Amino acid sequence: GENADSAAATTQEETPAADNSMVSPDAGKPASKGETLMAQNDCKTCHKEEMKVVGPALKDIAGKYPNTPENVDKLADKVIKGGAGNWGEVAMTPHPTVTKDDAKEMVSYILSLSGK
Repeated sequence: GENADSAAATTQEETPAADNSMVSPDAGKPASKGETLMAQNDCKTCHKEEMKVVGPALKDIAGKYPNTPENVDKLADKVIKGGAGNWGEVAMTPHPTVTKDDAKEMVSYILSLSGK
């Protein structure tokens, strides 16, 4: 068992494999509630932070909508109900299981990205 100590030291640093393609400079800070909720839902299927995929980039959404209570409320409804038209023909899928409060958390997080 001479190697027991060194083996223990290396395993402590290991974390589960993560998708690092979206890591930002401040990735070490705790995720906001909205960011955590987005990770638990299917948001990243169609949206990335920096680039358009199926839907607009999150930073583009933040650039289009000022972070106001009215916009948070309106976009939270959009998350839940889905719909198309604001960004062309691609429809956003409805997310009927997302609560209004959770949707607002996610929208607040997205709209906070504009100033970075």
